[in-house]
Amino acid sequence: MKVVLDSNIYISALSLPGGVAEQALDMAMDGVFEVALSQPILGEVLRVLSRKFHRDPEDVARTAIHLCSLAVMVGTTSRVSVLADDADNRVLECARAAGAGAIVTGDRAILALGAWEGIEILSLRQFIDRFVGAMHQPRASYLVAANDSTHTLGAAEMSFLEKLLRKRSSAAKGRRRAV
Repeated sequence: MKVVLDSNIYISALSLPGGVAEQALDMAMDGVFEVALSQPILGEVLRVLSRKFHRDPEDVARTAIHLCSLAVMVGTTSRVSVLADDADNRVLECARAAGAGAIVTGDRAILALGAWEGIEILSLRQFIDRFVGAMHQPRASYLVAANDSTHTLGAAEMSFLEKLLRKRSSAAKGRRRAV
């Protein structure tokens, strides 16, 4: 599914490590969903990081590169004037141009729409619970003996181990090709 993340989601992910917004970006990096991003949304994210969070120009540039590599960049083809705030309308424009299935935002005005042109509008929590949570149902628990006590690995630990194994597998394939 293609999803448009509002600038407030990116800003939360980049300024509050370990939060739900960062979890959403991690899942996008894992390919759970595809992110669509437009120049106006990217510009707003970079402006806020620079002005409100006093990020230096080099850090802002790295952030721009990271977000552009994570997302499909979308050129908007038409303007909309559905909401009072122009920045909110840019989010709708991006979703329309991308053919997105959902917009994820913390903005109350956008959330109040509920849906727009067949595009579902969700809070971050709703998105995680509905889409990402459904795709990452906990697998069977695994028991690990450590120092004569038994521990059950939770979903977070299993996810971490799966990522680690995928990275090791990819690295091993790369080494075999190089030989």
